[in-house]
Amino acid sequence: MKSLEPGYVYILTNPSFREDWVKIGKSTRPVDIRSKELDNTAVPLPFEIFATMRTVKFNEVEKLVHKTIDRLTDLRIRQNREFFNVDPKVALDIFKDIAQTIDDAIVTEYEDNKPIVIKTDQKDDKEDKRIAKRGRFKFSMVNIKIGELITFVPTGLQVKVASDDSIEYDGRIYKLSPFVGTYMPEDKRNNSGAYQGAKYFSYNGVALDDLRKLFEQEVIEEND
Repeated sequence: MKSLEPGYVYILTNPSFREDWVKIGKSTRPVDIRSKELDNTAVPLPFEIFATMRTVKFNEVEKLVHKTIDRLTDLRIRQNREFFNVDPKVALDIFKDIAQTIDDAIVTEYEDNKPIVIKTDQKDDKEDKRIAKRGRFKFSMVNIKIGELITFVPTGLQVKVASDDSIEYDGRIYKLSPFVGTYMPEDKRNNSGAYQGAKYFSYNGVALDDLRKLFEQEVIEEND
């Protein structure tokens, strides 16, 4: 029986490694604890947390991230280890792409081993603990109603909004990301095969992901 308790997939860097070397693994405990466990005599300097993904599917996600990076080219430093010769930002992009397909996934970026937070009250210098994280896109986030048309940018196809998180095309219902994976032209496909669906559709000429960012910024400003 699979555990329903969430765990973490993490990207760790190390100052003693090359800039494009990362460790990508998983843990059932907070990643700061795991990174300290890895601080031993075999590594000159402590590991630093670059990003994490929290989800109940952490076992599957870790395997998918490893497989995705392995598919890019032979980037694994040693085949039986979790170290990869890949820029941590590229690994983070893969995290974000995969997170868009998982309902409970929370991706958190780190700086100086601390979650990145958003400053919202400059007077008191208080930090709102809204960590950089995003769940799956929903049309209600940007006030797009069921029945409206959006455009699949890579081909110009128009599709109908079928529910808060699905679209209809040619009599079939799709989630955004799987639709992109199905209808993306061959010459525009990425290496990972995973896509953040909202980046590839537009509404009235504006990408859904950009619309979401605008609405999120408005919420932050209203709460200030």
